[in-house]
Amino acid sequence: MPSLVLQGSSSFKGIYCPPGDKSISHRAVMFGALAEGESRFTHFLEAEDCLHTLQAFESMGIKINLNPGKGELQIQGAGLQGLHAPKREIYLGNSGTSIRLLLGILAGQRFEVTLTGDSSLSSRPMKRVTEPLKKMGAQIKGRDNGNFAPLTIRGGNLKSITFDNKLSSAQVKSALLFAGLFAEGETRILESLPSRDHQERFLRASGANFRREKNVLVVEKTAALTPLCTEIPGDFSSAAFFIAAASFTKGSDLLIDKVSLNPTRTGMLQVLRRMGASLEVEKTQELPEPIGKIRVRGASLKGARISRDEIPSLIDELPILMTLMALAEGESLISGAEELRVKETDRILSMVTNLNELGGKLKELPDGCMIEGVKGFRGGKVTSFGDHRTAMSLAIASLHAESSVEIEDIDCVKTSFPSFFEDFDRLKARPEK
Repeated sequence: MPSLVLQGSSSFKGIYCPPGDKSISHRAVMFGALAEGESRFTHFLEAEDCLHTLQAFESMGIKINLNPGKGELQIQGAGLQGLHAPKREIYLGNSGTSIRLLLGILAGQRFEVTLTGDSSLSSRPMKRVTEPLKKMGAQIKGRDNGNFAPLTIRGGNLKSITFDNKLSSAQVKSALLFAGLFAEGETRILESLPSRDHQERFLRASGANFRREKNVLVVEKTAALTPLCTEIPGDFSSAAFFIAAASFTKGSDLLIDKVSLNPTRTGMLQVLRRMGASLEVEKTQELPEPIGKIRVRGASLKGARISRDEIPSLIDELPILMTLMALAEGESLISGAEELRVKETDRILSMVTNLNELGGKLKELPDGCMIEGVKGFRGGKVTSFGDHRTAMSLAIASLHAESSVEIEDIDCVKTSFPSFFEDFDRLKARPEK
């Protein structure tokens, strides 16, 4: 497994446009495939996870043209009932978004298909999606009564349900909203804590029978979806690593441009402000997705607390926030984040183990961790645990290590951010001699 040795640097400077948003890139392919007519997207994220989604729809008969390296995507949609049974099982690598959202779409199709993935994906719980889809009428089989891939699904003849999204999971919500497009009656999803709302925005833009009633999402059977043409915004979750790097590194002055400012995704900014970060945010576009600029300057950070009600808006940023908190003055506490246990790896375990190996002072809790800030890390050898966000967070940690940090198993970064290490090296400002 490839490893990489990194040495600390003094600051981060320049202008950075992050790669296309991963969540939105997945949905661009899905909605484009289900629409009637041609959809066009630019700034599509050409990472392994999104390419697995693209290949899945190609295997079901959708004509897709991707201009490699340019992020330009053309999709000839076949309509809500235009998919065809693939010739073989669909392999989705390590992409939880792909498999869970596809289950919702396939619940409305009249053929049988098997979805599979790598060992990590096959260990992630799926019952949170498969159980409500079974109640809607989908037939799903898999290990542990449909809790683990491979999963075989046969759809058709769906009925609506009312579902309480207690996990505040955008993936579960999105799968059921997709299934609701095919179901008789009103599918209603209660969200006491709102999760990221990209699915709702796509439903509105494509003309689905969808509405929001306060904290309840309602979708009805839809005859057709309208094709879309839009630019995919920069991924906030990818930009977060460089926002973090600049925020705690003296002398940094970094402008993040053309990045998503969707409020259901940017909870990290509120936490950083509480920690004393120097941030300036400017919104340049509101619809269909908020886009703008974030300017970050280096500052001294202090500890903060993150509680359950904030978790949905920063779930992907918790690994890098744990890194910042490990270096911030004072104590920090993260609670209500047990969902981190069932990501590509157990991210509470992976981050606590690795940061402590570098000299951090973190205590693992069932739903998060307690952190006592240190002035700097020592060098050493750490491992990604096969998780892309763990690997990238450790790369940022190396900026404040007294000697080199070797990160084992870095290939996992390709699942979401293939250019990360190249961008990391380019944005680092070398110490002045």
